[in-house]
Amino acid sequence: MPDPARRPPLIPLDDALARLLAHARPLERTEQISTFDADGRVLAQDVVSPLRVPPNDNSAMDGYAVRAADVTAPGVELPVSQRIAAGQAGTPLVAGTAARIFTGAPLPAGADAVVMQEDAEALDTKASDGGERARIQAVPAAGQWVRQAGEDVAQGAAVLRAGQRIGPAGMGLAAGVGQATLAVHARPHVALFSTGDELVMPGDVAPQSMKPGSIYNSNRFFLRALLQRLGCMVTDLGIVPDNRSATLAALQSAAEAHDLILTSGGVSVGEEDHVKPAVEQLGALDLWQIALKPGKPFAYGHVRRGEQQAGVGAAHFIGLPGNPVSSFVTFLVLVRPFLLKLQGAAHWAPAVQMARADFAVTRADKRREFLRVRRNAQGGLDLFGNQSSGVLTSMHWADGLVDNPAGTTIAPGDTVRFIPMAEVLK
Repeated sequence: MPDPARRPPLIPLDDALARLLAHARPLERTEQISTFDADGRVLAQDVVSPLRVPPNDNSAMDGYAVRAADVTAPGVELPVSQRIAAGQAGTPLVAGTAARIFTGAPLPAGADAVVMQEDAEALDTKASDGGERARIQAVPAAGQWVRQAGEDVAQGAAVLRAGQRIGPAGMGLAAGVGQATLAVHARPHVALFSTGDELVMPGDVAPQSMKPGSIYNSNRFFLRALLQRLGCMVTDLGIVPDNRSATLAALQSAAEAHDLILTSGGVSVGEEDHVKPAVEQLGALDLWQIALKPGKPFAYGHVRRGEQQAGVGAAHFIGLPGNPVSSFVTFLVLVRPFLLKLQGAAHWAPAVQMARADFAVTRADKRREFLRVRRNAQGGLDLFGNQSSGVLTSMHWADGLVDNPAGTTIAPGDTVRFIPMAEVLK
């Protein structure tokens, strides 16, 4: 057993994150995909618009296109010279006339305003040429209800930047400038496995038949879902037995075809914790033990690929603690930004809000702590009663985390740093 007095000091979280991200060089692989399939992907190239959006001045309302100078007072009657629907091009508007126009239709040359149909009246009386007439009941200002050409997107503008993670609005924006396909960074290939002879898969053993000391493997389920939400291609290697040879074999196999190996459990200092020494045998550990609560036994390193993969370096390795809350929190705080940067994302830090604590933390911890909290009806934050690293109920109950600095107590009414769960789960 290692001498606790000789262990290196815990690494501050900010230092650990900086060192971790320094290793997360964006994958060189890119691919061209349909814009339909781009949700959640990270752009590899800027999207530059070849056209203006909208391409022409157009009507924001159903109504009548007019020259503002022709309507000097309410009640002016104008002959209706043409009808313009969306997708049609009208003819230049003759002075002293109006054009019946519909939302999205191009404004005819000469018109500079639109009177919405609620402020106009179609008359039964005919114009001198037998055409329709309209009474304009409101005096329009020039530019009224007109969408200007290019007011959304200018021609030549970069509407989306490389490094942006695309969402539904970005997909629509890309399609709106004519992009049927997009260049994106490749999805990271991640091998996932858990260690522990105590782990059992739901469905394999009924609850009443569980052996003493056995537990169901909850980590495997939420880690796989978290990886998939980040766009990763996941290979689920299941549960690896608690012995050195099985751990070495799993790591070697996973390194050959994956960018990252993510494990849960086995990175502490117990005699049955085989992952850490196995990684050191097959590669190296660059980070181990973070000043973080929950989640101290976090590990980062690399596993060399075999001779058949000579020249292609190594796979990243991240070892998460086995306790479910520790595993969940370290994924959100450390693994998530690592994977986003690996995909070429320019931004990975979640938005932090300042919020009022409606709870107390009377004992300061030596480590930076992430507390499971939930907003209440008064706009403050309530604390889950049991903050143990084994109580997964707290993660399900919470809608956010309080990032509490080391050595800090919290009194009711204090302002704290709140990270909404929606920010780190999207």
